[in-house]
Amino acid sequence: MTDGDVPARTPTRGRESSAAPTGPPVSQPEARSGPLATDGQPDLIRPGRAGAAGRAREIVQTLALTLIIFFVVQTFVAQPFQVEQESMRRTLEPGDYVLVDRLTPRWDAYDRGDVVVFVPPDTWGARDDTPYIKRVVAVAGDEVEIRDGRLYVNRVPLDEPYVFEVDGRAQPTTTDTEPPRWTVPDGQVFVVGDHRSRSEDSRVFGPVPASSIVGRAWLRYWPLHAFGILETPTYRELTGRLP
Repeated sequence: MTDGDVPARTPTRGRESSAAPTGPPVSQPEARSGPLATDGQPDLIRPGRAGAAGRAREIVQTLALTLIIFFVVQTFVAQPFQVEQESMRRTLEPGDYVLVDRLTPRWDAYDRGDVVVFVPPDTWGARDDTPYIKRVVAVAGDEVEIRDGRLYVNRVPLDEPYVFEVDGRAQPTTTDTEPPRWTVPDGQVFVVGDHRSRSEDSRVFGPVPASSIVGRAWLRYWPLHAFGILETPTYRELTGRLP
């Protein structure tokens, strides 16, 4: 028996007792509304304007929450970028998509070997605000020098296995800046592209403020066959050496 059914009286057989009831009289239960009407037919529930308005409000709230989460993640946690030029070949190819970490640099400073996305300096006269992607090779206090086709930091030639190769040999590092040496100021870093002949970087416009860096590129997620974390060199040759 369902909650909405009304129990029917069952007639007694034989004579009815003339004795008075020994307990209080039992009243007949009232019919209750439920999925079935009292006649056994299902109720037809039609959504009213209030129901439609409530659903619309839930959809708007869900969309608003999604947008807020998306904004917070992209602003403070991670942001996707597409590589458009050749300056980071062989490490990154044009058309690759990378995820840039915007969170950990708040307590973990940028270091040598990091691949970073940054806004080029105003003095460089970039045509728009398109960010650049390069590799940090020197940090505040480091002395950078280019000679004999190699990059020196604190008078030590860097081991750079990521540099683009031509005919099986690492592409030489050159510059038109004279003299070809820099001292990185406090709060700045020296960045270069892995494809040295196709990169406009600190060899041209000098060190860049760390405050202009959007974040640290750490994961390539497209194309899928190249999916993986971007390796960061340790530059062991610089360990324990001061400028």
